[in-house]
Amino acid sequence: MKRLLPVALAVIALLAASCGVGGGERESILDKERLVIGVRPDLPLVGFRKQDGSFEGYDVEVARYIARKLGKDVELLGVLADDRDDVLVDGRADLVVATFTISQDRKDTVLFAGPYHISYQDILVRPDEGGIGNVRDLAGRRICEVTGSNAAQRVVEERKVAAQVRPFKDYAACMVALKANEVDAITTNDVILAGLASRDGGGLRLVGTQFNEQRTGVGLHKGDVAGCEEVNRAITDMYQDGTAARLLKKWFGDTGLTIGRVAVPQFEGCS
Repeated sequence: MKRLLPVALAVIALLAASCGVGGGERESILDKERLVIGVRPDLPLVGFRKQDGSFEGYDVEVARYIARKLGKDVELLGVLADDRDDVLVDGRADLVVATFTISQDRKDTVLFAGPYHISYQDILVRPDEGGIGNVRDLAGRRICEVTGSNAAQRVVEERKVAAQVRPFKDYAACMVALKANEVDAITTNDVILAGLASRDGGGLRLVGTQFNEQRTGVGLHKGDVAGCEEVNRAITDMYQDGTAARLLKKWFGDTGLTIGRVAVPQFEGCS
């Protein structure tokens, strides 16, 4: 019996280690050499996967800038709107820089640094659509909702506009539906809509109505306060050294999008 005791203790120790007993905290991004950062693969000018598999866009360059400021190597992971929370919670990504609008319900599961960009919600319509000039004109109209995005619900719930919300997997499907007259409008962040219209080249137009301020943040694992604070420092540097203004002009300067004053946004705080 005495000979079995050391074996039993060793087994217990192995099980404890595998279950994370006494060390359940997830590793901070500051302790990693390489960061996996989630970016959108489906949004031209914002986060887009090219035919060769590489990514390009405003958010992609922001992600690389933050990683460089943190002194980390980076691997990019394509994430759709509905995946952004999940990849942080299950550990597939360390950061998410993917048009991730900060909201109270999302704060329940992830931690936000930033915002790194302030935009507004707008509306994209067909070139022959003359009856939609503002958010109120969406009453009774069919609007696209991408799974995982809250933009359409903001119209219905926050603005109390009785639009008909039609769900789609991604914005590519929304664009097909808009051009096929299956929906009347797409509404979300103006930078997303500017990218979609620019890539399509079919005369789709932004209405130009600005509503519902969109505070776009960097998502992290819920407990990584130290990492969040370092990301905020990197975002501050991005604005102060002129990188934010340069990237906004590079990606959206020819889209007709009103960029406005480029200044360090007021951060949410990392608590």
